[in-house]
Amino acid sequence: MITIRCAKCKRKIFKYEKIGKGRLWHCWHDRIAEDRSLRSGNEVRCECGNLIGIAERKWIKMKQQSFECSGAITKK
Repeated sequence: MITIRCAKCKRKIFKYEKIGKGRLWHCWHDRIAEDRSLRSGNEVRCECGNLIGIAERKWIKMKQQSFECSGAITKK
């Protein structure tokens, strides 16, 4: 599990099960264990108003400069 935090205010947004190495481009909806984000339409935001990503059908397309990750990544 990794913790995804807002780059501006450092609040927790997601607890997410990241599988494999590489950057986090998408967050699959079924791998999100804990969700503290605010949603308006298809926009995913932090409580401070920072845009984290855009929700699409199967995943959330993450905006690269608006979040930070920490934690252990599960290997495939």
